[in-house]
Amino acid sequence: MASLYHFRPMTTADLPLIKRWLAQPHVREWWGDPAEQYALVSGDLDEPAMDQFIVAANGNDFGYIQCYDLTAWNCGLGAQPDGTRGIDLFIGAPDMVAGGHGSALIRAFVEQRLAQGAPRIVVDPNPANARAVRAYAKAGFQEAGTVETPDGPALLMVRDA
Repeated sequence: MASLYHFRPMTTADLPLIKRWLAQPHVREWWGDPAEQYALVSGDLDEPAMDQFIVAANGNDFGYIQCYDLTAWNCGLGAQPDGTRGIDLFIGAPDMVAGGHGSALIRAFVEQRLAQGAPRIVVDPNPANARAVRAYAKAGFQEAGTVETPDGPALLMVRDA
């Protein structure tokens, strides 16, 4: 079955869109300072261990997802199987929030990565971000405990192949 969601590799042409999305109140609430996050996201375009995608549905771009090699960025997430990938994402378009798109796009993206051979996908939402925690749970992630990251406490959630 084809996914409703398309994951297009992000390019420098997408940076103005990313900058706008990071400034949205619903993104800023959990991602923090837009200028700081923009510097990080744009700086990762040439990072070989980081894959960045623009998420689209019905031809309309509405979100961002990054998928990284955990061996390059394991910031407090503990021992994980070789080949484990971490993800972070946001829905940038306000009209796409709270419509079930989060859990559905997460499931579609993660199933692609697991089918391509990743043994595990991990994510570390802020435990207070109930919407994100629910979306990951609906996408098949299991809670694996609280971890300390450079950004503070996070809820480690895992999905295995």
